[in-house]
Amino acid sequence: MVNKPWKIIPRPLLETVLNNHVQRHRVPQPLILHGPRGVGKTTLILNRLLGDWNKGPHIAGYVDFAQSITEHHPDHQQSYPWGSWTSVDPPLLSNCKTHLENCLESMTHKAIKLGTLSSQQIFTTMNKWHGLNTALRRVLQGCKVAVPEKASVSFLWERAVCALSVRRNADEIDLLVGLDEEGGGGLSVEEASYYRETAFALRLAKEVIKMQQGWRGNAIAHMNRTNGFSKTLANSCTDWPLLMIELLSQAAEIGFFQPKLVLNNIEILKSAVQTDDSTVSASMYHDNLIWRIIALGANDRCLPVLFVTSDRLVLFYLLPFWVL
Repeated sequence: MVNKPWKIIPRPLLETVLNNHVQRHRVPQPLILHGPRGVGKTTLILNRLLGDWNKGPHIAGYVDFAQSITEHHPDHQQSYPWGSWTSVDPPLLSNCKTHLENCLESMTHKAIKLGTLSSQQIFTTMNKWHGLNTALRRVLQGCKVAVPEKASVSFLWERAVCALSVRRNADEIDLLVGLDEEGGGGLSVEEASYYRETAFALRLAKEVIKMQQGWRGNAIAHMNRTNGFSKTLANSCTDWPLLMIELLSQAAEIGFFQPKLVLNNIEILKSAVQTDDSTVSASMYHDNLIWRIIALGANDRCLPVLFVTSDRLVLFYLLPFWVL
């Protein structure tokens, strides 16, 4: 595969394939745009396609993992390196994670503002993958809220959302979901309350996932020291972005809210520098993120995801899927 020549695809055909992929609200697999450096993959997306992917009901999240390399990126008034990205100092894994999570959070807040996502959806999705009882009780204890010994998980969730709304700054939530506009953006009191509840539920989900990852901190640190592997520990480090991708996929509606995600220079994530033991290694994080996106699409269908890469090794993970 290494010696195989690059396939040349005419630009009109390439644009048609990419547009057909992202115009659907949910798809069974990601699409990989793969080609040598310098042929214009990023230019094509930024200058030709991304604008149209953010018109009407469409919203496209764009994450360029190379953006964290401040010495070699146009966003920092620098030029791309002449050689491969492996020839320059890699970015910090924490910066790459923050960039990805901020993008997904912004898209999720857009879904909340449009009313396509609810607190109940967030609870159902969280409860499907996470044991919530202990974490929710810890949250309620931190808010000094008493709960019955035999309370159901759904009851704990509702109480925790309510407690969080009292503890957190409501103005910050209003700003995130666009309720800070005059008249609440034309919303009724009931609608505004519904959106705030959903936004606080998302905050609660983030807090629960962060708490559960903290419980696994010692195990993650030990695994990093021994160069071991654990799917459970790797999953715990990608739970938050994958939860948002799953929620966005559920919230997608044709003609109303059609999110899609572009992950550019995905190979850089694999070589990012890990600065502490709060998360798994960069290579494990990279592999786990890709495989979980693939699994989500195969099992439940996922929002359109486009991987853009120049690394042929990435194709090893994606051979069963559509690669350009």
